[in-house]
Amino acid sequence: MNLTTNYLGMLLKNPIVASSSPLSHSVDNIRRLEDAGAAAVVMYSLFEEQIGFDSYYIDHHLTQGIDSYAESISYFPDMQSYNVGPDEYLNLIRRAKEAVGIPIIGSLNGASVGGWTDYATLIEEAGADAIELNVYYLPANTAIKGSDVEALYLDILSAVREVVTIPVAIKLSPFFSSIANMASCLSEHGADGLVLFNRFYQPDFDLENLEVAPRLVLSNSNELRLPLRWVAILYGRVNADLAITSGVHTSQDVVKGLMAGAKVTMMASELLQNGVRRIGQVLNELVTWLSEREYESVTQMIGAMSQKHCAEPAAFERANYMKTLQSYRPLN
Repeated sequence: MNLTTNYLGMLLKNPIVASSSPLSHSVDNIRRLEDAGAAAVVMYSLFEEQIGFDSYYIDHHLTQGIDSYAESISYFPDMQSYNVGPDEYLNLIRRAKEAVGIPIIGSLNGASVGGWTDYATLIEEAGADAIELNVYYLPANTAIKGSDVEALYLDILSAVREVVTIPVAIKLSPFFSSIANMASCLSEHGADGLVLFNRFYQPDFDLENLEVAPRLVLSNSNELRLPLRWVAILYGRVNADLAITSGVHTSQDVVKGLMAGAKVTMMASELLQNGVRRIGQVLNELVTWLSEREYESVTQMIGAMSQKHCAEPAAFERANYMKTLQSYRPLN
């Protein structure tokens, strides 16, 4: 069975990529991911705040209001408390490239052009095979228009694209008013890949201490539906490769993602919950599924259930909404 797939111009041995997570914090863990069957590893993100360059975003958003609210700066971690700094991050990429044979994808997380371009170049020089831009921006200011947010994404992508030669993917939020148009614009501005979707971590309320508390909630397979729909809609309409990174836990999730049109499916929460050995189990189940249905390769199935190839294209749009509502019957 041929499980290979081509993502960002790289021939991968299978369609399962370890997405950005704490699992890539050490060379030993990256080696374990390779041994378990991961076709590539997206490094955990190097944050814009770690880079240490002065920018309007950092100066304005991290210090705004601290004179009035002494506790507000505590919501941002001390830069020294991050796992590693920029130099250590680059060194980890170098050592990972020497230790494993699978592609290593660097990850940059931020919300302004800032020092991204400098470190994108350094990540390339460190040996990364590609870069994933993880734009984490929450436009809380009521004066910021949707077009301003879109322009920010395009500016960041263009700035990085100008200084590196390796492939560049961008991790998208699902909150654009027109995801299809935004995806098309990013592709036209040089994105080699689109990763759907960035999971914005939501704050919670601690009712005992009456505080806003950061609480990490791992994904589940139900979260696959949103990126599944948009990958299926975008397949064949944008030139960029598509990847799904939310809600991939089982072999069925992988099959669905590929059928929608994704070149790869990315796993993190499943591996954090149940160990990296899950990659091998999912791959074995994928081979069984393909063999039972007489597929000879993964590439045969990519996009087979996309909107482009679906017998009912409207199933991805308003018609499916109405059908879903009509299908529900409350208990007596």
